[in-house]
Amino acid sequence: MDAPIIAFFNNKGGVGKTSLVFHLSWMYADLGLGVLAADLDPQANLTAAFLEDERLEEFWPDGEHSNTVYGSIEPLLRGTGDIVEKPYVERIDERIYLLLGDLALSRFEDELSSQWPQCLDKKERAFRVISAFWRVIERIKCEHNIDIVLVDLGPNLGAINRAILVASDYLAIPLVPDLFSLQGLKNLGPSIMDWRAGWADRLDRNPAKDLSLPAGRMDPIGYVIMQHAEKLGRPVKAYERWAERIPVVYSEEILGKKLETGVESSKNQMGLIRHYRSLMPMAQEAHKPIFHLRPADGAIGSLQNAVRDAKDNFKQLAVEIARRCNIAVPNN
Repeated sequence: MDAPIIAFFNNKGGVGKTSLVFHLSWMYADLGLGVLAADLDPQANLTAAFLEDERLEEFWPDGEHSNTVYGSIEPLLRGTGDIVEKPYVERIDERIYLLLGDLALSRFEDELSSQWPQCLDKKERAFRVISAFWRVIERIKCEHNIDIVLVDLGPNLGAINRAILVASDYLAIPLVPDLFSLQGLKNLGPSIMDWRAGWADRLDRNPAKDLSLPAGRMDPIGYVIMQHAEKLGRPVKAYERWAERIPVVYSEEILGKKLETGVESSKNQMGLIRHYRSLMPMAQEAHKPIFHLRPADGAIGSLQNAVRDAKDNFKQLAVEIARRCNIAVPNN
């Protein structure tokens, strides 16, 4: 089966999206899958999570972008060619590859915006521009043993994210139970539906029959509640109030339908990831997932119980996402 592309996206920032992609990348690798972690957020926080500062400096020297995602599409942006033949990826682990982010990627925003309507006029270059991210990922998938692609996006509804979602098979939405996340869902839903329909209108207008294009599925598979505050084993009341509204808002705004009577209201919730406050700084310092922390990293005594809990927590979520995307997990 072709490796599915899963985008992790919310119009609301600060919901732990990058941390989720980072940890799931490691968990899927632990479970025996080949992973491509694609950092398509111009802030490049996912890249910084994986790599030490010294290594980052090697990829982002002044004026040099050849080994980043921006370098992969730069010839197309400059008008000197198409995407590069062999996009660079950094091998993080035996099973994890990283498509490096780049702050320069924001330069692609205007080009993607202007070429979207040009697709309606059957302009070949417009289709090459809009499909650039997808074709870069496809070339990496062909070059390496990739079973699943996890994509990190920035928190906005701009042209870059539209092109990324057009390239995606599935959409997973991380959120926290608060007013801003719910408003983010309300903003995101209409955009997804509009972009999906807009790309469907454009696909048949592709003048280059030898140019493969993404299907533009962007099928929502559910949401993940992040940074869940607990007190005495129960959500605090402010979180509880917003958590109760999430299933209805998600169903109406993302799926475009009202919840039916008798239907389990939480069926679209794929999992809940606790905050692990005391462990997160250690993990960031070590450039490791929480569930790989050892006593040498500072996770001593009772903190090892939290490490084991985090492993179970992320494994359950990873298996559930894989199930919804029809991915076989060998070491489940």
